[in-house]
Amino acid sequence: MSKEDVVCRIARKTLMYPSSSEAGGKWLWDRAQRILQNVEHICRLPELAEQAISIDRFCLVAAGYFSDAGLTCLPDKQKTSQQGAGIDAINADGCHLSVQIVSEKLAGAVTENRIDTINTIISESFNRLTDLTEAMILSDARGLEDLGTAGLLSIFRRQFMDGKGISDILKSWKRKIEYGYWHARLAEGFRFDAVRQVAEQRFAAAEEFMHRLAIENTAGDLSERLLQAAH
Repeated sequence: MSKEDVVCRIARKTLMYPSSSEAGGKWLWDRAQRILQNVEHICRLPELAEQAISIDRFCLVAAGYFSDAGLTCLPDKQKTSQQGAGIDAINADGCHLSVQIVSEKLAGAVTENRIDTINTIISESFNRLTDLTEAMILSDARGLEDLGTAGLLSIFRRQFMDGKGISDILKSWKRKIEYGYWHARLAEGFRFDAVRQVAEQRFAAAEEFMHRLAIENTAGDLSERLLQAAH
């Protein structure tokens, strides 16, 4: 078994934590796999290839698997509600926990130097001013996950676990639009232009979905049909 396969197996076991829920810890593992797909594609972007930048892919991939691992240390109720929070869920404490988990889980499986590099990538990926290429890639990969329809599902999951309904989610979404939260994320949260452009496309699809949801939540489409019939 290759070192990459060993890390993948350890990450899967770590993120698939036991749960009374049928879905259990599949959410974090699923998210990690999507982030890794983003990472692999970002690494092949022309703007990186043209600069002939050297990328430590092994440590980057390992960092992608474990960047949200700190969430597994939360109490069950808090863990369930925050798993879908995306980048908002991982604060300094969560990042520190992820680093600790890497040091613990990968000890003996990879060298200490590589563990240090993996942890540096994770920590720096939450630093908007970092100039570490691997950290910028991971940050963009995670941000891309948060800004599309997959990100919406994460928001829904968190809100539903907190006892909120669709109307509450729509109000929260509207507030973030009014405050410019999402547009700030698009403008400031990405280091690579190509990734930002894809994020804009994903966000446009998310906006359209939320627009349709708002219409259905108030039966706006049915109301419009009745008005048309009346005329």
